[in-house]
Amino acid sequence: MDVATGLTGFLAGLLISAVTAPVGVSGAVFLLPVQLSVLHVPSPAVTPTNLLFNVVAGPGALARYRRNGQLTGPLARLLIAGTVPGVVLGAVIRVFAIPGPRVFRLVAAAVLLPLGLWLCARALRPGTPDRPPLPRRAILGLSLLTGTVGGVYGIGGGSILGPILAGRGTPMTQIAPAALASTFVTSIVGAATYGVLALTTSGDIAPHWLLGLLCGAGGLIGGYLGARLQPRLPERTLRLLLGTLATALAVLYLIQATTAATG
Repeated sequence: MDVATGLTGFLAGLLISAVTAPVGVSGAVFLLPVQLSVLHVPSPAVTPTNLLFNVVAGPGALARYRRNGQLTGPLARLLIAGTVPGVVLGAVIRVFAIPGPRVFRLVAAAVLLPLGLWLCARALRPGTPDRPPLPRRAILGLSLLTGTVGGVYGIGGGSILGPILAGRGTPMTQIAPAALASTFVTSIVGAATYGVLALTTSGDIAPHWLLGLLCGAGGLIGGYLGARLQPRLPERTLRLLLGTLATALAVLYLIQATTAATG
């Protein structure tokens, strides 16, 4: 890996995390297309590399949220209890069931599109009455499901569940630290799972360690800055920005997958 690639990864991790940390969405969601298209990380190695990014970058935002007293309450523990077993299942599915890049793009689009539309809808309708909070069992079940999808996609799971909870009216001051804590823990488990699978399976399954560490170092700084700025940033603008970006990326992946199928 050359210096330019490492610097690009570092800056990408920093900028993306600074924007996503205030709303509890892992920067890995938006780092993935950068790794595929700009840094040329092969599939499926891009998924564990994304998980490695989460492991390195996560403590930045979490340290700030803890300093703000926002890491209290049962929500983080509930999310972790569901997403941890889910991410292991997702890693196994990713390696043995959908290793091809076209299928991977379709899966990524399926994750990003509803995430983006949900964020946009909530941002454009700020006066929408809040729905009743989800019961604990529902949150646990959704955590297991999103953890599985997150293990396939390389984002840990909390980043998908966070917008769902936001749509139910849970304040971002509660969601952001809980979702990032869940993503951090499940990313450790997911990265370890991919490491074990790499010992018994051929192909590019192990993470690109140096690149993942450099991206994560940028995310560590960016996540801390983003969490520090959260009280000063308009929530509506951030959700609309993230929703638009996620939707655009989903459309791009769908176009790429369709082109590969007809090409």
